[in-house]
Amino acid sequence: MPAPRAVPVSGSAPRPAARGVAALLLSCVLLLTTAACGGGDDTQSVSAAAVTPTSTGTFEQQKLAKTRFVANAGLAAGAAYQWIVKPYRAGKFTKGADGRTFALVKAGLAGAFTYNRLKAAVNNAKGDPLLSKAVVPLTAGIESLKDLGTKLRKGEVGAADVGAFESVINSVKDAGKSAGAEVVDKVPSAAQLAG
Repeated sequence: MPAPRAVPVSGSAPRPAARGVAALLLSCVLLLTTAACGGGDDTQSVSAAAVTPTSTGTFEQQKLAKTRFVANAGLAAGAAYQWIVKPYRAGKFTKGADGRTFALVKAGLAGAFTYNRLKAAVNNAKGDPLLSKAVVPLTAGIESLKDLGTKLRKGEVGAADVGAFESVINSVKDAGKSAGAEVVDKVPSAAQLAG
């Protein structure tokens, strides 16, 4: 007696590519839900020391850390130059200057933005041992910029304040270059600056 043939049920059989996509999506969902479940299991807890990057980190992690560092430091440098250093040199911050109020508001936003992006860049640098060593000495200089955004907005800025921005930005650029992560100025959009 011959073997019965399989008859497809309602339509054609699924395509191999569709099965592959479904398997990939299912794998991603399982991976994400597994990663999200930290729970109270003691075997899954990780100490803060274990999360600290070391020289044994993967090449991809270190490359990603450098890429993020370059992006954040570049935005900080672009904002500081475009809306703080350049207008200051053009005399836009002096009393009676045309457009002074608008220039000071933008400078204040740029000051806060620059500080925020530099802090993010330092955090990114922790993912690469060489970059981290180069940037760590600059944290005090970056912290000194914390309140300069407010000072700029109020029009209480002087040559020393603008010089502080330039000095810190140049030091971050030099540190990045020495670690193989060259920083190029990138002027942020108005939406990025305001956000």
